[in-house]
Amino acid sequence: MIKFICAAVVASAISSAAVADVTINGFASINAGATTGSNESLYGYDDKFELKNESLFAIQLQSDLGDKLSVTGQLLGRGADDFDVDFEWAFLSYELNDQTRVSAGRLRTPFFKYSDFLDVGYAYDWIRPPQSVYGLGFANIEGVSLYRTDQFGRLDSSLQFVLGNYDSTTSFSGTEIDAQIDSIVGATWELTQGSLSGRVAYLVGETTFDTAPVQLAPGVTLGGLFGTLEQVGLSALVADLAIQEDDSSFLGFGVTYDNGDWIIVSEITNIEVDNSFIAEQDSYYLSVGHRFGSFTPYISYEKDDNTAQVDAYSAYQSTLPAQLFVPVKGLVDSQAADNDTWNLGYRYDFHPSAAFKAQFTDQDNQLTGDRRSLISVGIDLVF
Repeated sequence: MIKFICAAVVASAISSAAVADVTINGFASINAGATTGSNESLYGYDDKFELKNESLFAIQLQSDLGDKLSVTGQLLGRGADDFDVDFEWAFLSYELNDQTRVSAGRLRTPFFKYSDFLDVGYAYDWIRPPQSVYGLGFANIEGVSLYRTDQFGRLDSSLQFVLGNYDSTTSFSGTEIDAQIDSIVGATWELTQGSLSGRVAYLVGETTFDTAPVQLAPGVTLGGLFGTLEQVGLSALVADLAIQEDDSSFLGFGVTYDNGDWIIVSEITNIEVDNSFIAEQDSYYLSVGHRFGSFTPYISYEKDDNTAQVDAYSAYQSTLPAQLFVPVKGLVDSQAADNDTWNLGYRYDFHPSAAFKAQFTDQDNQLTGDRRSLISVGIDLVF
């Protein structure tokens, strides 16, 4: 279905060029970074200066077909994928009235404050959005969206409903796996008055991850562990661990204050995947910046607090053989996280369409005592 929509977007944009307005714009990020320690890695970087990891280039086409119908397509190539180009967005939109718009196709999932601008580095001050919150692993759905704006007295309201599915891949413990989230239903609501805005998002779905290829140890895969557990009659334990059509939920709150000089942003999220070995994930960040003309220094703090689902194996502790209990416990416990991350950086708008950024990131793993630091620089462009 999505391939048909993508093709329709391109065909519509090309065929309508003679009779409708076609807008072509784009954005790019040229980012580089390296960790400060020889044995450290963070956000895909190590101690060798790397240019491709977070660099990207995108072109967006939008065509007004008339009679309140429009088509939008966004082609994006990421350095991490050797700049292979794919449709990031591809959707049709219809304006029911001045306040209400319906869209269908490949859409950005509205998890976060900056979801719509997730890849547009020029839209925010950081090198990258705070990964403790934004490092979810997927950003788009194939489905429909209803977006409505209203005004309640002095409050501006933006309400969005989404319905759709995700069927692609994601990275899990360093392994690329198939991921599917069905029956995604959600809503977001943002209220703004002057410099202050608040936002809430809630989405649910049914999650299935093919984790069989994930390695637990050399020569030992998660699929092999689950197969062994089933052979010894522990299918119930496998059902409690495997990620197969499990109910999942996302809850997020955000507050933004921006008076033109000060910009303060904070988001808090909770993610749950029931009846699985995935930890309950609680994350938040607080970022404070101040604009001095074209120069904006900022500081931010992030917190990752993932609680391992120890109930998944605790009932089997006395009955499960050690050679099976140890890897099961290791799998569940490995999902726990307790990270404190500080970011210190600045943005310099040296051109009306370009900004230079530099950022120092320091992450402290409270569970292991490991500490990693990353220096990043980049240029974000819009055109």
